[in-house]
Amino acid sequence: MSFGKTTPILRIHDEGKALAFYVDFLGFRVDWQHRFEPGFPLYLQVSRGDCVLHLSEHNGDAMPGAALRIETDELEVFRAQLLDRASGDTPLEIQAMPWGSLDMTINDPFDNRLVFTNAICV
Repeated sequence: MSFGKTTPILRIHDEGKALAFYVDFLGFRVDWQHRFEPGFPLYLQVSRGDCVLHLSEHNGDAMPGAALRIETDELEVFRAQLLDRASGDTPLEIQAMPWGSLDMTINDPFDNRLVFTNAICV
């Protein structure tokens, strides 16, 4: 028996805000998007490297306020990229965690918490 990788679904409420945050700010790309009809809720996949996320406007797919841990081996480089794009009110601090990882937490516009982590324990 084997299991594949997990693809989390995050609830979004506004397509423009979602694309501005995930694509323009974080540097993900849109792989595909789907609506059953024009004006219906959006469901889309974004990715960056091996990180794949589904974003959904559909009621019932997910609740705002989810928390994800996303591993990266280049946390400082990623932070520098974000600092070039960030507004002054976006905290981009890397914290040393008691369990040995380095973490940078960013909330999306829908109260989902993305924890980018260099999981190499010290």
